[in-house]
Amino acid sequence: MKESVKRISMEKVAIIGGGIVGATAAYLISKNNDYSVTLYDSGKGQATRAAAGIISPWLSKRRNKKWYALAKDGATYIAELAKETQMNSKTYLQSGTIVTRKESADLDELESLANQRKVNAPEMGTIKRVDAQEIRTLLPLVTADFQGIFISGGARIDGNRFVKHLLEISERNGVNLVHSKVELVDDQTIKDESQVKKFDLILVCAGAGINELLAPLNYEVQVHPQKGQLIELNVPAYQNDVMAPVLMPESEKDFMPIGDGRLIIGATHENTPGFDLKFTQDALDDLFASAKRIDNRLSKDDLIATRVGTRSFTDDFSPFFGWLPNNDHVLVASGLGSSGLTTGPIVAKLLVSLLESSRDYSKYQKEISNYLHMKG
Repeated sequence: MKESVKRISMEKVAIIGGGIVGATAAYLISKNNDYSVTLYDSGKGQATRAAAGIISPWLSKRRNKKWYALAKDGATYIAELAKETQMNSKTYLQSGTIVTRKESADLDELESLANQRKVNAPEMGTIKRVDAQEIRTLLPLVTADFQGIFISGGARIDGNRFVKHLLEISERNGVNLVHSKVELVDDQTIKDESQVKKFDLILVCAGAGINELLAPLNYEVQVHPQKGQLIELNVPAYQNDVMAPVLMPESEKDFMPIGDGRLIIGATHENTPGFDLKFTQDALDDLFASAKRIDNRLSKDDLIATRVGTRSFTDDFSPFFGWLPNNDHVLVASGLGSSGLTTGPIVAKLLVSLLESSRDYSKYQKEISNYLHMKG
């Protein structure tokens, strides 16, 4: 983390990566007329565009307190960002979430955790224990017998629409979008498919692609690719599901009605395929089997779409962001993993704040040097 205040005015800024971090950063920087911004994105393999996510971090049992602080504040910030930019309900909707447990004792523990966390997170809204009949009232698609905790403040987000919305605003504010794969020549120079261009500042927000991008600067990053696959089903018998909550069932894939008789199931978490973007039969079988256990009326004939993306994750499954060590020109963010839609916007906000001054974000992350270092 830089010690001294850093102020940049009338500077050329590049953002590499147009996912949820890059798109949010572009929007935020574009509100300041002191910056000229170019965003580069090839559009290939982006996790955000393939994601339909759930914003409900409060019942997570992850022991990483820094991650929870980031995710909790991230959920709050996404709601603010949605309101500020007038996102529609297909992009962001606070429809509520239901987290289930099979055993009553586990449900007691989860309910206690929810009530404890609401003290510092009033945005959770109503917390209610729900039985199988109450779940079917809220979510008529469900045929399985579940018991769970309903959180009214939970939300769902369509990553592709989210990014598109912010980038459209950014373009209107003057951001130049370049749809191209790029490489770093040095810490101020970017080469794309047609030209080489110099910048005063570069934000690397390219997810799992960060290792390849920083290699010319002699950095090695402890980030790994994770393949995520999901399916979308058509459920014509149930059209009135616009406000239905998202179901997060124990030991099953997330179950997300998104309106107009459409249902998303997913996603997988696969650490071995690398950057492979091919949708697989194994994923289809796994996702559909989970969906079928939740709604036994579903059929594979209902399948209307598949999505595949590559997330980035670190060895301790924690995001990181900040100045590249020993460098005054490059800011980086990566390692968001499966909670990227929750943490991505606030990571972008915190990253952009470093353009103006040094700040201590140790409440949200370990030292950035834990995740990247110079080679040799």
